[in-house]
Amino acid sequence: MTERFAWLVALVLVVVLLVVGGVVSVRVDFHPPGVSRALASFWTDAPPDGPLPAPFAIWVELAKAARPAVVNVSTREPRSGDPRTEFFRRFFEGDRPDGAPRASLGSGFIVSANGYVVTNNHVVTGGGDIVVKLDRGSEHTARVVGTDPATDLALLKIEGSGLPALPLGNSDHLQVGEPVMAIGNPFGLDQTVTTGIVSAKERFIGSGPYDDFIQTDASVNPGNSGGPLIDSRGAVVGINTAIFSQSGGSVGIGFAIPINLAKTVLPQLLERGGVVRGWLGVAIRRVTPHLAEEMGLGEARGAMVDAVVDGSPAERSGMRKGDVIIAVGDQPVSAPPDLTRRIAGTAPGTRVDLTVLRDRKQVHVAVELGRLPERK
Repeated sequence: MTERFAWLVALVLVVVLLVVGGVVSVRVDFHPPGVSRALASFWTDAPPDGPLPAPFAIWVELAKAARPAVVNVSTREPRSGDPRTEFFRRFFEGDRPDGAPRASLGSGFIVSANGYVVTNNHVVTGGGDIVVKLDRGSEHTARVVGTDPATDLALLKIEGSGLPALPLGNSDHLQVGEPVMAIGNPFGLDQTVTTGIVSAKERFIGSGPYDDFIQTDASVNPGNSGGPLIDSRGAVVGINTAIFSQSGGSVGIGFAIPINLAKTVLPQLLERGGVVRGWLGVAIRRVTPHLAEEMGLGEARGAMVDAVVDGSPAERSGMRKGDVIIAVGDQPVSAPPDLTRRIAGTAPGTRVDLTVLRDRKQVHVAVELGRLPERK
């Protein structure tokens, strides 16, 4: 018995030495209770770190590059009586009792390494301390450099240097069907990325005289307001501003301010804190197909002068009721909003050449623009 025990001990020692030396490997399989060995590996594991297909990989890289420049903007504020502000509140936040304090929460993006941030005016209007939170979580008190309620744009400034900034693209070159990416803070969920396409351009949604929105089906929700809409080149082509929704959430119809419109506003916000616009002094209306046929236009285009304001630049230049403005300089006017935006985007005192259809003939009218009177 002692001899057999000695042989057993010797055998165990040999096995242990072989295992330690790596000659023999021992595998212990654990199977949950009731699960057979055959069912333990019924799936197939994908190869690790496989490359994404190129069309998808580009969006991963764009998100990595863009997200550090996208910020969260918050402020504590009372309800504002500004009707345009309330227009966007209904889009983004729904209605709340008058006078109730609110924590406004939106998005923005850094446009310069020294800390200039673009967002929507309705995100920061109403007063209160404004806090900008960066991608890595640091918070900075921001000051308002300038606002433009008419286009719902605001420029903020935080202290800093060497900050990540997004380049601005050319929204005029956008095509319907082109892929785009929205980044923002919907419902306070920081750095949310959604993708879609450009659904339409030059949308008028009734928010003001300078409506010229990009429509997109990239998911946009409350809190995305002020965040960037980015094209496949990584450039900002729009500023997410509003959604159409009966439920308050995204239904695939979002609207962004074209970045080219912002480019006409931001320099003035930086320089003077507000926007000065050109003024012609006419009331205009759409040219119907019937009117176009009567006037020999061939197609319904241009903006018909319905009235001329007394003492205005238009009156001084000899413009008349019934004139149809079909071009400003070398830029054609296809509809009344085209004329409104182009005149407003031209500095007061500028002399512009209008191409006008009058009595079925084209004439040129030179006008020195005035300054658009401020609303009272």
